[in-house]
Amino acid sequence: MNGHWNGRINQGLSNIQHLLCNQGWLKSVRFALLGLLIAISLHAGIAVAIGRTLDRQAANQGQPIEITSQPLQPSTIAPVQLVQQAEEHYQAGQISEAITLWQQAATHYEQDGDRLNQALVLSFLAAAYADLGQRAQANRAIADSLVFIQTSNLETPNAHLLRAQVLTVQGKLQLAQGQAVAALNTWQQAEVAYRQTNDSSGILGSQINQARALQAEGLYRRAITLLTQVEQSLQNQPDSRLKMTGLRNLGKMLRLVGNLAQSRTVLEQSLAIAQKLDDKTPASDISGILFSLGNTVRAQGDTNTALDFYQKAIATAPSLTAKTQIELAQLSLLVDSNQTAAAQRLLTQIQSQLAQLPPSRLALYAQIDLARNLVKLGRGASVRGSQTLSGGDGSGLPSERLKTSAQELAIAIQQIRASGDARAESYGLGTLGSLYEITQQWNEAKTLTQQALSLAQSIDAPDIAYQWQWQLGRIFCQGQQPCSLAGSLPNATIAYGSAVKTLQSLRGDLVAVNPDVQFSFRESVEPVYRQFVDLLLQSAGNAPSQENLIQARETIEALQLAELDNFFREACTNAHPVKIDQIDPQAAVIYPIILPSQLAVILALPNQPLRYFKTPLPQAEVERILTQMRQSLRPTAFVEDWLPSAQRVYDLLLRPIAAELAPSQIKTLVFVPDGLLRSLPMAALHDGQQYLVEKYSIVLTPGLQLLQAQPLERQRLHGLLAGLTQARGGFAALPNVAVEINQVKAEISAQVLLDQSFTDRSLEKMIDSTPSPIVHLATHGQFSSNADNTFILTWDGRINVKQLDQLLRFREGNLTPIELLVLSACQTATGDKRAALGMAGVAVRSGARSTLASLWSVSDRSTASLMIQFYRELGKPGVTKAEALRRAQVSLLHQDDYTSPYYWAPFVLLGNWL
Repeated sequence: MNGHWNGRINQGLSNIQHLLCNQGWLKSVRFALLGLLIAISLHAGIAVAIGRTLDRQAANQGQPIEITSQPLQPSTIAPVQLVQQAEEHYQAGQISEAITLWQQAATHYEQDGDRLNQALVLSFLAAAYADLGQRAQANRAIADSLVFIQTSNLETPNAHLLRAQVLTVQGKLQLAQGQAVAALNTWQQAEVAYRQTNDSSGILGSQINQARALQAEGLYRRAITLLTQVEQSLQNQPDSRLKMTGLRNLGKMLRLVGNLAQSRTVLEQSLAIAQKLDDKTPASDISGILFSLGNTVRAQGDTNTALDFYQKAIATAPSLTAKTQIELAQLSLLVDSNQTAAAQRLLTQIQSQLAQLPPSRLALYAQIDLARNLVKLGRGASVRGSQTLSGGDGSGLPSERLKTSAQELAIAIQQIRASGDARAESYGLGTLGSLYEITQQWNEAKTLTQQALSLAQSIDAPDIAYQWQWQLGRIFCQGQQPCSLAGSLPNATIAYGSAVKTLQSLRGDLVAVNPDVQFSFRESVEPVYRQFVDLLLQSAGNAPSQENLIQARETIEALQLAELDNFFREACTNAHPVKIDQIDPQAAVIYPIILPSQLAVILALPNQPLRYFKTPLPQAEVERILTQMRQSLRPTAFVEDWLPSAQRVYDLLLRPIAAELAPSQIKTLVFVPDGLLRSLPMAALHDGQQYLVEKYSIVLTPGLQLLQAQPLERQRLHGLLAGLTQARGGFAALPNVAVEINQVKAEISAQVLLDQSFTDRSLEKMIDSTPSPIVHLATHGQFSSNADNTFILTWDGRINVKQLDQLLRFREGNLTPIELLVLSACQTATGDKRAALGMAGVAVRSGARSTLASLWSVSDRSTASLMIQFYRELGKPGVTKAEALRRAQVSLLHQDDYTSPYYWAPFVLLGNWL
């Protein structure tokens, strides 16, 4: 399979290499499902938008590519018929044909002096231009449309409806172009226009759109409040198709903003109404709701249930095109969950169906989606081994299937180019390059990938450009990780560096440009950062340069931020570069990085060059060692169980640099932990003589650039203490919480919420009204890699991490910021290797400068003892938060009942340690 494919595929490649001419400067597009209410009726000479929902993929932002399609109908046809025919083409995914017909209709209306009908048609054109990434054309059309409406000066219900329709389209264009505030204002105006005609569907749709704009602007609390109002409005309505459709759209929006549990509940309500209405509900509605449910459940991680919803959606799909789209999502999930045999059976079925689809944009995208899944299957087969790409017993990918897919994709690319869809063309070219990559035809893969990248950059589409930059990096290395081709290393490094830089430019937009549930951070983003760090740390027998070490450190910190962004499904915080010397001249920062073939450690000492050392070990072996230490820290373990593991990890992380710490008078070790290291208690590492915590204060942080370097002002020690002593919500009682809170109150002045008084509302009210620099929550809680499953327990329920974020930040700008947040009885989710990500998420998003939390839930008696000692030490002059925790832990480990690290090691300080 290393030779060239012959016949049609080579001809297709030859043709594709000449596709990139005269594309102009285009802007990026984002994939998102939009509900566009488009139906045509005539009244008083005005074509009015009324309620029919059309799900489609929407693009945005682009300079015009002139549509050169020949008119499909004679120009003498009445404009209303042209509009209706255009709509039929649009629904079928034939965007260019629809544009041609709408252009003809707009010309007719202009000649007749019918500016309002012309305005409506221009709004349709704007949406269609946006689908093709033609931003300037779309903006011009919508601006002309608004001018025509404003100059008409009509105040009729139909005129208000028309204005609302045009404003709705304008808002979508603005949001797609990153203008969230402008989009919010436009959709508020649209809501006013809809209210003037009592159009409840339009009102609710405008509010859902506003919530999306608020979320994009980072105003999460306002977005949730508005969505809650929408849901209440819908629930108060009688069951109807309008209510069903509104709940369906709301469910999609809730998924996009990360509220998966609520999304599922709302979608299930929508489905129940659809089934209740029975024969009044089109099959397309039922299929669409089931598809959305599958996507939401998939995002929750429930693969089997998601596959079941997809199967039901397929069974009720109203057309072969709709069926194929759902099957592609099903195929993607089968591939992601390593159900290879089922995936290959479905792939064969889809491949045969594609030939039967009518020519359309959706059919072309389906061809690309199929090829991308084939690439993922191929890469999975490559990892699995020897049967790869050879046919044989079916465990690999038959070469004939790859040839066929490449041939069909090459033809589809040329059809896409004829339609003017530059984004799809870039996707197609890059995906074809991926097929050549997995068959190790490096020259062809490089040529196609470079063409795809050039096109993506010409339309300013960073969300796909980074994928081709990453792909180029892999191709330069010819698939070898780490890259062992010395001559290709500089080119690979440049390509990877460009990919990381592009990802950095996206940050908060990363989820927005990939709202599709099929997007996987761990597959599509994380490897880019890690592989780039691996390249930077490679050298021809010499240590990496300072420049490379600095860049590697910055890259691993950037990965930490990207993981938090993905955790919250939005940009979590603003980062500001800072040097350790500017924070604490007696602190060292340690960056342990888990790479495929080594454990790398970068050490930053104040006013000194970066140090670097590595231990050549496969990633699986490193993770085995870390897991072994974590599992040894249990209450029933003996010293012989945990000590060897604690010493082994010390040897990996600190032994090579231990001698350099003492001359620098280091007192605090700041770890920027990676992967499984986040859930490991660094305090329990042992050098053969003593635990690390007996010598150094220890703190964790996702990165120095997140720190707010300001010490706690001791004269202001005042706290808000809240806790549960009784069993609630399936969690056991914590009788010693009362002792903990009472004795902490004896150390600092505080207000207390205990048991029945500790509710969501009372906590919010107290935080809002009390300028306490310390918030201490002694209650059950859980940290998880899923934001929905990261929560603290109150008397009346759970507060998840996003609600906690809103609650704690509510007073920002009004009262004293939270200096220290203490979560004294929380734990990382069992079996979740990335659960400590939830702890970092709470620490960063709480708005607190420092967070003290536990990696696992410990005996509440020992916890109470440690917390009391912590506050006692914190009140002493010159004692930092990190040092207060160190002293409290050392005090506990010297008590006969608590010598095991299980009792004192899980408590970690995150953020500012001063």
